Amino acid sequence: MDRKRRIGRLALLAAAGLFCCLTLTAGDAAEEEKKGSDPVRDLRDGKNFLETKVYSLEEDKEILKLYEGLRVADVSDGMDKAGLAHVGRMSTEILPAWEDYEGFEHRFVGIAVTARYVPTNRPIPQDMSAEEFNEWVSDWYQNTSSEAFRPLIREGTALVIDEASGVDVGSIGSNNIMSWRAAGCVGVVTDGTARDTDEVAAEGIPLYYRGPGRGIRPGRNELESVNRPIDCGGVLVEPGDVVVADGDGVIVVPRRRAREVALYARDILTKDKAGRRELYEELGIPLDESVK
Repeated sequence: MDRKRRIGRLALLAAAGLFCCLTLTAGDAAEEEKKGSDPVRDLRDGKNFLETKVYSLEEDKEILKLYEGLRVADVSDGMDKAGLAHVGRMSTEILPAWEDYEGFEHRFVGIAVTARYVPTNRPIPQDMSAEEFNEWVSDWYQNTSSEAFRPLIREGTALVIDEASGVDVGSIGSNNIMSWRAAGCVGVVTDGTARDTDEVAAEGIPLYYRGPGRGIRPGRNELESVNRPIDCGGVLVEPGDVVVADGDGVIVVPRRRAREVALYARDILTKDKAGRRELYEELGIPLDESVK
C-alpha cells in the first residue's frame, strides 16, 4: 500500500473514531439530561444559591424565650457585640402602623417566614360584568397571587413580605392578617403597603410597613416565592431568622448568631431597666411596663 493510501485510510479511521466519541458524548449528555443532572439545564430552569434551613418548633421556642421583652435597641447593641454592626437594621421608613404606649402591644419578637411578591405584567381584561370580574379576581387570588405561605405559619411566626416595589397594593388587610394571627403569627413586616389600617389597629395586630395601600392584589402583583431568602427594608431576611420590632423599627438577627446576640442584649436591658427605675422613683413617675 503506497504512502498516500495509508494516510487516507488512517484519516478515515480517525474520523470514524471521532464520530463514535462524539456520538457517545452526545448520548451520555442526553442520558445525563434525562437524569436531571445537566448543570446548564438546571440553571436555565432557575436555581437558588442560598439554602433555606429548617428549624423545629421546639428550636424556635427556645430561641424566642431568649428574646422575650428585648427591644430593638437592646438587640442592636447585641448585634454590635457580635460583629454585626451593619447587619439587620431595616430602613427607618418601615415603622409600626399603630402604637400602644401602655401595654406596648405593637411590639413583637418572632421567627421569620418569608414571601416575595413582584409586580405583574399581565393585562387586565376589560368590559367584564360584575360576575366575570369577581371570577377573575378569585382566580387571581388562587392561582397568581396566592397566600401559599399560610401552612407555614405557626406559633411564634413573624411573616415578612418582600412586596412588589412601587405598587399601590394591599396584600395585607384587616381580614387576612387576622387569619394569620389565628394560625400563630405574632406580627407582620412588609417593605410595601397594607390596607384597612384603621381596622388592623383596632384588632391590635402588630404590623410594620411603609404606608397605606389601597388596591387589591389582582392586576397588581404576583407571588414569586415562599420561604426563600428575601430583601425586606434593605436587609437580608432568611427563613428562621429572629425578627424584633418596636417603635424604633425592625431588626433581623441571623439565626446562626441569635443566641449570642440575645445574651448580650439581655444584659443591656437589665441594666437599662434598673437605671431607669431609679430615675422614675426620683422624678416621681409611676412605673410602667418598660421598667418592670
